[in-house]
Amino acid sequence: MANEKTERDCGACNALNCFRRDGAYPSFCVTTGTDANVLEGVTAQYQAEGLTRTLSIAAAEVEGQYYGKLTRVEEIIAFAKRIGARKIGVATCVGLIRETQVFLKILHAKGLSGYTVACKVGSVDKTAIGIADELKVQPGCHEALCNPILQAELLNREGTDLNVIVGLCVGHDSLFMRHSSAPVTTLITKDRILGHNPASALYTSGFYYKRLLQPETE
Repeated sequence: MANEKTERDCGACNALNCFRRDGAYPSFCVTTGTDANVLEGVTAQYQAEGLTRTLSIAAAEVEGQYYGKLTRVEEIIAFAKRIGARKIGVATCVGLIRETQVFLKILHAKGLSGYTVACKVGSVDKTAIGIADELKVQPGCHEALCNPILQAELLNREGTDLNVIVGLCVGHDSLFMRHSSAPVTTLITKDRILGHNPASALYTSGFYYKRLLQPETE
C-alpha cells in the first residue's frame, strides 16, 4: 500500500505537464485527480482582492521579470517593494549575525528599513522547558533556548511588513512562521555541515552522502 500511495503523487512524476501543458498527464496525476471545485476554489483565492492576490502577483512578477538575473537578496527586495513593504523584519540566528548585518546595509541602501531580532532573545536557559543539561551543545553552562515565538512576537509588535528568516534552526523556523503576523520568506536556510547549502546533500547523495539513501535499521 505504501508503494501504491507513493506512485500517486508529484514526487513520482517525470512528465510535469502541469507546467507547460505540452504533453500528457500521467494516470496518477494530482492535478487531474483533484476535484474541479477545489481547483476553482483555490484559483478564486488568487483572484480575490486582498493579501493573497498581492503576494501572488508580486511573486509571479519577480519570477517573470528577473528569472536567472537576480540573487535571492535582490529578489527579496524586489518582492518587498511590489507588495508595498517598507519595514523588513529579520529573524536571525546568532551564528549568522554578521550576514544579517550585511543584509541590513543592503536593505537601507535600497530604501527599506530593517528591524532584527536574534534567536536567543529573552535568554531563557534550555532547562527551563525541560531539556536535560546533558543535551545542551555545551553542558554545564547557561545555554539560551532559541526563542522563535518571541522573535515573531517582537516583530509583530514592531509592525513589520515582511519578515525574513536568516538561518533559523529546523523546527524553530516552523514556530516562527506559525506565529508571525507578517508574511515570511527565507534568505538563508541553515545547514551547519554544508555551509548553509542543504541542496548539496541531494546533489551528492549518490556518492559522498549515500548514507542518506540507506534504510534506517531499528
